[in-house]
Amino acid sequence: MGAAMRRIHVGNALSAFGLGFTVPYLYVYVAQVRGLGAMTAGLVLAVFAVAALIVLPFAGRAIVRRGPLPVLLTALVTAALGALSLGISSSAVAVLVSASLLGAGQAVMQPALATMIVDCSSADTRSRAFAMQFFLQNLGLGVGGLIGGHLVDTSSAASFTLLFAIEAAMFLLLVVVMATVRMPHAPRMDAPVSSGRGSWKQLLGNRAMVQLCVLGFVLFFACYGQFESGLSAYGVEAAGISTSALGTALAANTLVIVVAQFAVLRFVERRRRSRVIAAVGLIWAVAWVVAGYAGLGHGSQEMATAAFVSTYALFGLGEAMLSPTVAPLVADLAPEGMAGQYNSAFALVKQLALAVGPAVGGPLGASLHAPYIVAFLVFSLGITFLAVRLGRQLTEAQDQPWRAKSRVVARGGAPVSADV
Repeated sequence: MGAAMRRIHVGNALSAFGLGFTVPYLYVYVAQVRGLGAMTAGLVLAVFAVAALIVLPFAGRAIVRRGPLPVLLTALVTAALGALSLGISSSAVAVLVSASLLGAGQAVMQPALATMIVDCSSADTRSRAFAMQFFLQNLGLGVGGLIGGHLVDTSSAASFTLLFAIEAAMFLLLVVVMATVRMPHAPRMDAPVSSGRGSWKQLLGNRAMVQLCVLGFVLFFACYGQFESGLSAYGVEAAGISTSALGTALAANTLVIVVAQFAVLRFVERRRRSRVIAAVGLIWAVAWVVAGYAGLGHGSQEMATAAFVSTYALFGLGEAMLSPTVAPLVADLAPEGMAGQYNSAFALVKQLALAVGPAVGGPLGASLHAPYIVAFLVFSLGITFLAVRLGRQLTEAQDQPWRAKSRVVARGGAPVSADV
């Protein structure tokens, strides 16, 4: 791991640590601490998604033309301003404006950091680099949320101002760290090719990338889009899960990712990427069956709680399998110099799924318990189907990069042992 990659991973950890301070408490801060009501709090959460959807199409073009580092630094400063102003805002308008700045900055960070990882890694090291990124993101979010929970006081607006100030400080510290990164030379598309319609038309003409985006939408819709909306509502209403047990479930998800990430990496990095994603669909199907037992199985409360916690743990196992698989695949599908555009497009798909998922899953999980489980069981099996179908569109280098490399070495006349 080179110096540039080390700084990028430090950046991922710092940004996740800062977000962990505020994300779990944003609704409570707006609705209760500032007294702006549930409606305004809901609008703030919607503004995050809308801001991301607006800026991401332009972010991809900027990354291609300017490089990921200047775009990342701009996003960090924007997010820091948004976090700081959110901590001192007391009116609905000020809160919404601040949230739009913070949401836009956060959204652009993702494809910029992903493109930096692509530029600083090779096909051999990319899966491990993205696995490390995911590991540090979850660790940072967990530690930040834990510390933030001990600092926050719902009776004191000043305690929340401190949280948002810490978040802004993390973003500004990250500016200092990333400003020292020396990026390797990476090819950039010139302006006429990468401008507007041309780059998007080229991306939409890539059938494998389009299929991966459809698959990505279902992945994020059926998992991340349900964590804090439909699945938690289902657990409380159908399974009688307490708030403390819900917190334990979320902690189990993070713990599985942190503990299993690199053990899982050893397993998946020499498997077909499409088959790994298909296996995740099956694991998540089992998770939804276990969730169905928790709420509909009529067992004891202890068994229901254990099943619900196991559901989140199974989701964590699938996430650990996806982290070294999907992001490197997006990079390998991108033509030379277009990684920023492809990363931004995939981030846009993710944001769409995260916006639609809670809107659909929340009401369904809270009131129609059996249809909710059946629907998302079908979505999980759909992931397996879409992944197998995607595999037919991928080249060997895209689906099995390790095997393609070994064949290239053999054809190049590498020395062969006498024992072979």
